[in-house]
Amino acid sequence: MLSKNQIKYLHSLSLGKFRELNRVFIAEGVKLIEDLLASHYNIHIIYATPAWIETHQRLIASQEFVIEEVTEEELRKVSNLVTPNEVLAVVGYPDTDIPSPDNLGQIILLLDRIQDPGNLGTIIRTADWFGISNIFCSADTVDVFNYKVVQATMGSICRVNIHYVDLKEFLTGLPENWQKYGTISDGDNIYETKLEFPAAVLIGNESKGISEEYFPMLTHRVGIPSRSIGAESLNASVAAGIICSEFCRRIFN
Repeated sequence: MLSKNQIKYLHSLSLGKFRELNRVFIAEGVKLIEDLLASHYNIHIIYATPAWIETHQRLIASQEFVIEEVTEEELRKVSNLVTPNEVLAVVGYPDTDIPSPDNLGQIILLLDRIQDPGNLGTIIRTADWFGISNIFCSADTVDVFNYKVVQATMGSICRVNIHYVDLKEFLTGLPENWQKYGTISDGDNIYETKLEFPAAVLIGNESKGISEEYFPMLTHRVGIPSRSIGAESLNASVAAGIICSEFCRRIFN
């Protein structure tokens, strides 16, 4: 049975200060936990129903973590899902070093003050789809280990490295051969702009866009053309998907 202290501890991890203090986060769901088990993440403990444990005997046999069998009712008490799944895990923060510029690939994403957890999770999932393995976030971007972000990644958090950095310092420190693209509403039409690589692509805040302090560091300003009379902007994660698609299309074509 889950003790009151266990329930209290699991609930506390919904707050960033306790996640940071304990260096752990919560993940739920069969697919997400399977991805985490196959990744570099260190799972501390799994709370699972007998059905999940029985189904995953082979997968968990060689793992070194605690497994606690719980009932569906107990899982409901600690789950953040409207409909609790079969399994919940407490997962350790990864030790992720920032790769050298030579090992970053052809495209990296830079995120300036993204605030919505669903947007960040979807951007991570999109990056994974297009094979982009590193995302650099400003310090005031939503916490990647926020429960809603983790769930929105649908497992892509296991394959995309997220770094929180001083974006101004990071942009300034990139070698001269790196092209620095800022996505802004009145930027040059991305479909008509010559895209060069390696490329750092900066995506701004949902309502305010890119901070003006970054403008002098950009080598290009690009935008997605609109055919609408009334629409003011695109959702940040939708815009990121369109941008990533076009950059990757140029690489492979």
